[in-house]
Amino acid sequence: MDTFGSIVPSIAQCAVGSALAWIVAVQLLGHARPLFAPISVMICVGVGLGQRLRRVVELVVGVSLGVGIGTLLVSWIGSGPWRMALVIALAMTIAGLLNTGELFVSQVGSSAVLVAMLVPHQDVGGLDRMADALTGGVIGIAAVALLPASPLTIAGKHLSGVLDALSTVLEQTAEAIEKGDMDLAAEALECGRRTQTAAEEFATALENSKEIIRISPLRWHQRARLARYETAAVPVDLALRNARVLVRRTLAALGEPSPPPAALAESLREISEAALLLQLELGAGREPMLARQALLAVAARERPKNLGFSANVALAQLRSIAVDLLQATGMDHGTASAALTPLNELSDESMHG
Repeated sequence: MDTFGSIVPSIAQCAVGSALAWIVAVQLLGHARPLFAPISVMICVGVGLGQRLRRVVELVVGVSLGVGIGTLLVSWIGSGPWRMALVIALAMTIAGLLNTGELFVSQVGSSAVLVAMLVPHQDVGGLDRMADALTGGVIGIAAVALLPASPLTIAGKHLSGVLDALSTVLEQTAEAIEKGDMDLAAEALECGRRTQTAAEEFATALENSKEIIRISPLRWHQRARLARYETAAVPVDLALRNARVLVRRTLAALGEPSPPPAALAESLREISEAALLLQLELGAGREPMLARQALLAVAARERPKNLGFSANVALAQLRSIAVDLLQATGMDHGTASAALTPLNELSDESMHG
C-alpha cells in the first residue's frame, strides 16, 4: 500500500497532464491527432520526480527535437526496419553533436523510433509534431509543479530507511556483545555493509524534494521542515559509516582476551533508540529535542574501564556516532563534542587497563 501511495501523485500528473496537453494541442494549435503531446507528458512526469529540473528540461527538448528530426528523416528515407535503424542512428548522431548528455541523446533516439514506427505515413508536418511534443513537455513540468508529490513524504520515507538501518545494526551489535557471539557480530557487519545504499537513496530523495519545493509554489511552506532533513543528511551518513567501523572492531574485540563489556551494549541500544526518536520527531515536524536529550544522556554516562584495544576503538566509534546524531538534531559540532566524556578520562582508563 505504501508503494502504491507513493506513485499516486505521478498517476494524477500523467492523467491530468495528458488530457490537458491533448486539449491544448487540439483547441489552440489546431492539430487533429496530437499523439506526441500526451506521450511527452508521460515521459516528462516519469522522470520529473526522480531527476533534477535541468534534466527534465533537457528531456523535453530531446523529445521535441527527436520528433522533428525523426519526421524529417522518415520523409526523406521512408519506413521499414533498415530505414528505421538509419533514422535512429542519424537522429542520435545529430543529438550527440548538439549535446553530449546521455539522457538527451537517448530521448532523441527513442522519439525518432516513435515517429518511424507509429506515424510514418500520416500527413502531419514535423513542426506540428515538435509543437505537440513541446506542448506536452511544458504541461508535464507544470503538472509536476501544480500536482506535486509531498517533498516531506519523499525525504521522510528515505531518512526513515537510513535510521532504521542504523538502529538495526546497533541493536544487532549490542546483542552480539551481550551474548559474546561472533556469528551475530558478523551478521551485523554484513547488515552494516548494505546500509550505504540507503544513505545514497536518501541523498537523491532529498535533492528531489528540494527540487519540488523550488518549482512548486504549493510546497513553499514546507521549506522549514525540509531544512531539518537537510541538517540531518550528512551527519546521519557519517553515523552509518562510523557504525560499520564499530561493528568491525566489535567483531575483533570478541576474539580478544578483553571482550566488550555489557555497558557498551547498553549504550548502543540507547543510541539505537535515539535514532528512532529522531526519525519520529522529524516525521512529525518537531524539533528533535527528545532524541537530543537521549543522546546527551548516553554522552554523559561514565565510560567502561579496562577495555582491550579493539573494544576501545569500538567505544571511540560509539562516541563519534553520538556526535553525528547530535549534529543531526541541529546541534553544532563543538557543542556535541563537548557533551562527551573527555578523552583524557578514556586514556586514563585505558592505561589502567
